Amino acid sequence: TRAHITALTVLLMFCATAAWALVTPAELDRCVEAHLSQSKLALPPACEDAVFLRRVSLDLTGRIPAPDAARAFLDNPRSDKRRILIDTLLASPDYADYQTLHWLDLLRVKSEFPANLWPNAVQVYSRWIRSNVATNQPYDAFARDLLTANGSNFRDPAVNFFRALPHKDATNIAAFVAQSLMGTRFGTLPQNEQADLAHFFCAVGYKATTEWKEEIVFFNPAQLDARPFALRFSDGRTATCAPNTDPRLLFAAWLTAPGNPFFARCAVNRIWFYLMGRGIVHEADDLRADNPPANPALLTLLEKALVENRFDLRALYRLILNSQTYQAQASAPPETLMRRTGYAFYQIRQLDAEVLLDIICQITGTTESYSSQIPEPYTNFTESRSICIGDGSVTSPFLEMFGRPPRDTGLLSERANWPSTSQRLHLLNASHIQNKLLQVPAFRPFKKKHEKRDPQQSRPLDELYLLALSRYPTTDERLVAHTYMQTSGGPSVTVLQDLLWALINTKEFCVRR
Repeated sequence: TRAHITALTVLLMFCATAAWALVTPAELDRCVEAHLSQSKLALPPACEDAVFLRRVSLDLTGRIPAPDAARAFLDNPRSDKRRILIDTLLASPDYADYQTLHWLDLLRVKSEFPANLWPNAVQVYSRWIRSNVATNQPYDAFARDLLTANGSNFRDPAVNFFRALPHKDATNIAAFVAQSLMGTRFGTLPQNEQADLAHFFCAVGYKATTEWKEEIVFFNPAQLDARPFALRFSDGRTATCAPNTDPRLLFAAWLTAPGNPFFARCAVNRIWFYLMGRGIVHEADDLRADNPPANPALLTLLEKALVENRFDLRALYRLILNSQTYQAQASAPPETLMRRTGYAFYQIRQLDAEVLLDIICQITGTTESYSSQIPEPYTNFTESRSICIGDGSVTSPFLEMFGRPPRDTGLLSERANWPSTSQRLHLLNASHIQNKLLQVPAFRPFKKKHEKRDPQQSRPLDELYLLALSRYPTTDERLVAHTYMQTSGGPSVTVLQDLLWALINTKEFCVRR
């Protein structure tokens, strides 16, 4: 009928308008450029393809591309190859592995002190988190699952959100919620706001079972008033909680509602920090009234994008990654303008301990041994990727030396991403690195290609640079390397081991740039 046709036309126009209104990378760039122009600054030019390839691979997957993949990307003439690469990485299992690591740090997932989740709970919790990342569960649904969870810590993974605490009272729960899901440090809130927030979690109960280390998290109405009572949210609004109603349900509904002043803002600022190295609000987990964002318009724009995309975190990653802001050359504003404009420039920073160890294992074809230092239970195993280890209590000397966070507080500052003398010495002359380089499988491909004399594949130096740095060597690097090869008797396995060791010790290998 005419009425149905008219209604359908209006609906299609609405959908088209909504789709058109979605935030674009160009809109993001204009917002950044407008802000930078106030300080007489501009975005740097786009980075080279090799820099982008390594940068986006590390930022999304914690890995570097294999030589064949690097060669294919660098030699690809398509103008949209960066967009295609971003989509490919976002859909990969490696993306789920690495982004899960961020959540494990934030949610303090570890077996032993101070969280004391215990190994069985760590396993189900970390697998559940990864499943949510891999299936791209909307962020608001993920948060609601955490906030309203009940059940066994061994069988209902989300309840471990309420157990990763040194003290399981309402105040400590509220502090954890504020930090992890609102980006607010509980101690910076006024006392009355701390009490208001804690009130939402006063009915969280815990009880043990006959199974070793199992604990049940449940809603305990006995902790509530028998009559309806008022609750105050952090934005000043109030709600009435009926008897036998879990206040967490009210809090979760308020927190994840579009327009909430904390939830989406915390998420987009944290993701900006992960990708760019500095939050729009600095530090990225210290959102408060007296610590304003460097670019309020950009933060609002990203919040809008997250809500428009129904809290799809991959869509937010895609938006930022396709922007000129992200793809620009790494740079630094003048020191006097760093606090105001530093968020807009890709920050050169040391690789995470897990990522650095993983790519060393990746390019040498080796594995690494990990253990738990606490005998309950004692853990010792070998794995090729440390970012896949769900338990923060399981570690290695390398991870400790290079600043892996202990997951005691969940703060971003727990990760010590700055170089030290012991780190440099370890990469330069430790037997740990030497033994990896001596592994024959790591260099067998070079040896075979050299012996085949295939014109396309008989360039061991190119393969070496593609393997370690995801690019071809420069003219000067070729000259230095060929001179060394000639004086050492040609491109033997030993010579290639020496060259790879040298590349591992370059700043380019050890940082995001």
